[in-house]
Amino acid sequence: HHCYAWRLGPHGETFRANDDGEPSGTAGKPILGQLLSNELTECLVVVVRYFGGTKLGVPGLIAAYRESAAEAIAAARIVERTVDRRIRVDFPYVAMNDIMRAVKEMQPRIVAQNFDNLCTMHLTIRESRADELVERLRKAGGSTDGDAQQKG
Repeated sequence: HHCYAWRLGPHGETFRANDDGEPSGTAGKPILGQLLSNELTECLVVVVRYFGGTKLGVPGLIAAYRESAAEAIAAARIVERTVDRRIRVDFPYVAMNDIMRAVKEMQPRIVAQNFDNLCTMHLTIRESRADELVERLRKAGGSTDGDAQQKG
């Protein structure tokens, strides 16, 4: 049996589990459970089981597939990728100190900047912190525009 589970997308919104002839829910679902509990996306786990004459029963199959998937994940090299948002902020030169204070406190990555009468900065920050940064930049006198992107 070649049982598997996979999750795709930055948030794992596309997924599948397959029992490959094992009793329903005894193989693919426990493997998928390991992907979920380890918060893994953009990955596939395949567990191959050869029948050796001993019947494991439903609880035994679930445990065997779950533990095999857990061991494979523990032995794997995990590459962490984050979902970042790119933010452009425009602001008048007189707002520079307040904008820079917000940037220093939130620590986004500065991609590009132009300081003139109307200043512009292009920043990236983790999606989970982006709304807070946008709010701080607006309170400091900036106008913003952002869109989500995946970064590695």
